[in-house]
Amino acid sequence: MTKLLLTSLLLLCATISTAAAPANPRSSAAAAAAAASFIKSSCSATTYPALCVQSLLSYAPTIQRSPKQLAQAALAVSLSRAQSTRTYVRALARFEGLRPREKAAIRDCVEEIGDTVDRLGKSIREMKAMGEKRSGPRFEWHFGNVATWVSAALTDVNTCVDGFAGKALNGRMKSGIEARFTNAAQFISNALALVNKYGGH
Repeated sequence: MTKLLLTSLLLLCATISTAAAPANPRSSAAAAAAAASFIKSSCSATTYPALCVQSLLSYAPTIQRSPKQLAQAALAVSLSRAQSTRTYVRALARFEGLRPREKAAIRDCVEEIGDTVDRLGKSIREMKAMGEKRSGPRFEWHFGNVATWVSAALTDVNTCVDGFAGKALNGRMKSGIEARFTNAAQFISNALALVNKYGGH
């Protein structure tokens, strides 16, 4: 009985010691370097690779070398950028003294960016429902939904930018809106490229 108790205590101590042992710094550094390399390599297939790398490197511990986690992270940063753009343009819509054409152009953009936020949110949820198997009817159905929604989100943002091309808006307001929507479009374009890469398209 005493021998059995001692054996149990030794096993318990060994388990605690193993759990408390710090991670190998070299192993952690190698994993971080591999994740960063994977992100940089994957981003080379996007239209805006520098922006892609800059926006996703902080997610390296989560992404590691997973194409699915990479696509999900790209969608997440795109959604965040779209949400901040929506907040900005909603604030502009409340400005006093806007001309009728300015109001109409901004109102259209509020609607477009709202649709963009909704579609990106749906895409993130759909990615999570995909599972890990990258083949078969179930995967193709979920992937088709994501690709369609992200593509539509990109179209929404570009439609808004195209609406400023005329003379409805001028000056700093026009420049500010164009800059924010163009930047959001770049994030979404990168996300779409990584989603398609994940789906093998």
